[in-house]
Amino acid sequence: MRSVRFHEHGGPEVLKLEDAPDPVARPGWVIVRVRACALNHLDLWQRRGLDRVKIPMPHISGADVAGDVVDAGDGASGYSPGQRVMVQPGLSCGRCQACLSGQDNFCPRYDVLGYQSDGGYAELVAVPVANLIPLPDHVTYETAAAFPLAFLTAWHMLRTRAAMKEGDTVLVLAAGSGVGQAAVQIGRTFQARVIATAGGEGKLERARELGADHVIDHYQEDVVARVRALTANRGVDIVVEHVGAATWEKSVKCLARGGRVVTCGATTGYQTTLDLRHLFARQLSLVGSYMGAKGELLQAAGLFFRGVLGPVVDSTFPLADAAQAHRRLESSEQFGKIVLVP
Repeated sequence: MRSVRFHEHGGPEVLKLEDAPDPVARPGWVIVRVRACALNHLDLWQRRGLDRVKIPMPHISGADVAGDVVDAGDGASGYSPGQRVMVQPGLSCGRCQACLSGQDNFCPRYDVLGYQSDGGYAELVAVPVANLIPLPDHVTYETAAAFPLAFLTAWHMLRTRAAMKEGDTVLVLAAGSGVGQAAVQIGRTFQARVIATAGGEGKLERARELGADHVIDHYQEDVVARVRALTANRGVDIVVEHVGAATWEKSVKCLARGGRVVTCGATTGYQTTLDLRHLFARQLSLVGSYMGAKGELLQAAGLFFRGVLGPVVDSTFPLADAAQAHRRLESSEQFGKIVLVP
């Protein structure tokens, strides 16, 4: 099969279009013909190299996949060749207490497709049958690939970890990112008041179209001052934080008493500071969040298939132009998800 792999860490130039062995169906797994694969920041970090993490080489990245079933191994009944599917990107053992209690993202063996395994930057990919979600005919492969990781992450952050409720005020940082655009939509859907940040009028307008009640240009405006002005100096109940060092202290300052910062990433760095007096005196909560459970993705997917939620596809690239797609994601030019089409 044709694939995009890297044999060493480095810039986008290390991504090579080349032949790779076809994956083989094994018990409980299926082979999916990849029709679309969306990019994530995880792909960039893998390619550059991660501290204390060994990535198997040569490596095929790609967690977000939509395509057609090609072949099913033993024990993978229920799916037939040609069936359209979307892939849940979280991989777990399926047998431990966490998995059996519906919290598979707490599995000790939890992984993400394309992280330690080969992913979707290829014509074919092997995935567990438990990770398949049948795809309705009216949903395109490109939008289906853009959905799973971003919406699962945002859903778990807001609905599960931060316990968002109707009437909460939510600050979504970087609304043009995959998680950001998903969080704006989830907040709107569950009747929260959404304040979104983005860079430039074009992205601000897109955030408004997705349902943000107020928008802030994080390059031109003082985010903390604007949040305080928009909330009569109260602050917000929840901050959706995935930027890291560049925004962390401002995120904490934006909180109302009893508010919570929920974080799933640190794209600008992971070292920051915290004034503990703010934490205890204002009774704040700092909440970590990682991916989400299969059941949560199924809940979100139901709203997606009914048209309530809808991923934004920024652009599509042929598989051969994966390096160009990486450069676009690294430059933060995109609004929404960038998708590779083999």
